[in-house]
Amino acid sequence: MNEKSKFLPDSTAVRVALWRALHVLSDAPPHVLVDTVGLQLVAPEEGWQQRPDMHPQGTAAFRASIVARARFIENFVISQYKLGVNQYVLLGAGLDTFAQRHTDIATQMQIFEVEKPETQAWKQERLAELGLPLPAGLHFVPVNFETSESWWKQLSAAGFELQKPAVVTSIGVSMYLTMDAIKETLRQIANLASGSQFIMTFMLPLELVAPADQLGYQMSLKGAQKSGTPFISFFTPPEMLTLAREAGFKKVDHLSTSDLPYFAGRSDGLKPSTGEVLLIATT
Repeated sequence: MNEKSKFLPDSTAVRVALWRALHVLSDAPPHVLVDTVGLQLVAPEEGWQQRPDMHPQGTAAFRASIVARARFIENFVISQYKLGVNQYVLLGAGLDTFAQRHTDIATQMQIFEVEKPETQAWKQERLAELGLPLPAGLHFVPVNFETSESWWKQLSAAGFELQKPAVVTSIGVSMYLTMDAIKETLRQIANLASGSQFIMTFMLPLELVAPADQLGYQMSLKGAQKSGTPFISFFTPPEMLTLAREAGFKKVDHLSTSDLPYFAGRSDGLKPSTGEVLLIATT
């Protein structure tokens, strides 16, 4: 880690960044997503790949889920950009590096990274230290989600145009939120301009996870509890689709990360866990 930084990034954001890099460093090609920028940002201590939460075999299914959802979302955002949508909002952006790896799009598209102030301050400092791109279209929107601070107001203040359609994502966040907070987020985004798209991940109840994945899933739940960030919200796909419809979305669908087509024919058997699902909703 960079010792000069005043703040430290969220530990979950660091883990996701390292898993994305580990996919490139440890898994056989073809790689589902090529992203080692997060590894540059984190600059972990030597031997980081031997950490228990980085074990190449033990974390394979979760690592596969992380890169699968990222690949799907990036393809989706790029396709929407080509259709004329030029606003992209990342709720809980963590150490996302889309803007650094797609600078051609990030100079034309308005990208709003919404994240806790401490993580954002650390990330911006590291980007500057490394000389990594800060495209003109990239906007950092610091929001303290644990207070009554409104990310909606902060987003508007950063230049987001409510009358124009957008792609909004909330990835790896819903399991930490209460039902009321999830409903409020859905209602707010459902009121965006017609044609806006929302992608959110949600976690399945344990009994709906494939038997082969349940032990790892339970270990993940215990790890989150131990770190002080317990998973509190789980949904079946019908439950989440009902919530999205009730919030006002015109079209709703879901897709399990385990069903994404990026792992067919692999000789190493790498495939995502069955515990995480994508909600895809249209205003």
